[in-house]
Amino acid sequence: MDQMMGDGGRLPLEAWFWEMPICTRWWTTATVLTSAMVQCQIVTPFQLFYSFRAVFVKSQYWRLLTTFLYFGPFSLDLLFHVYFLQRYARLLEESSGRSPAHFSWLLVYAMISLLLLSPLVSMPFLGHPLSSTLVYIWSRRNPDTRLSFLGLLVFTAPYLPWVLMAFSLVLHGSIPKDEIMGVVIGHVWYFFTDVYPPLHHGSRPFDPPSWWRRLFEAEAPNDETRNPIRHDNLAVGAPDIAGEVR
Repeated sequence: MDQMMGDGGRLPLEAWFWEMPICTRWWTTATVLTSAMVQCQIVTPFQLFYSFRAVFVKSQYWRLLTTFLYFGPFSLDLLFHVYFLQRYARLLEESSGRSPAHFSWLLVYAMISLLLLSPLVSMPFLGHPLSSTLVYIWSRRNPDTRLSFLGLLVFTAPYLPWVLMAFSLVLHGSIPKDEIMGVVIGHVWYFFTDVYPPLHHGSRPFDPPSWWRRLFEAEAPNDETRNPIRHDNLAVGAPDIAGEVR
């Protein structure tokens, strides 16, 4: 029994859960609980998806959040999506110095952008494109990380979103609009946080405002918090589809 316990007397799954940064931890928890509630027939998917009329006419404001939390009923596909989501969310949150203010501001930006674009593509559930946004940002910030696709195709991280889109196109036979949305929104964030500042005297227009940082941080952010640290050595690929080549 002692051999099954992790550090601090915790089980491996428990240790894995508590090692996640706070935003990633609660997002992962909410995703699993949402699917569990649907599985137990406490709610239905029809009560969770985003609809402009349902939200702003019928005042069902919870849909603004639940549309990002439901990936489908319990299945192997759901486990893949949850692991894939928490992996890249965790890497990005840790690379920002585990700052919940910066990472949560990224999530707010991505969620609002997806809500604004979703009527153009008739997409009720937005968890997948949100995950694609995080994958794109991570891939651009780790250009030297080498990945493999099904052990056959070896490529560097910046190609990961495009490989996943090609795989989705082959698998489903349709253009992956959700992943394209994620790439577009992720590229805008990446440009204004990584490319734009060095060219404009350090100006960072997409940094969270001071009032937002005060909600999460007891002290004013220092330069290390404002300039996210990138931990390329933490990068790993998606399970079974994209894994790090060592």
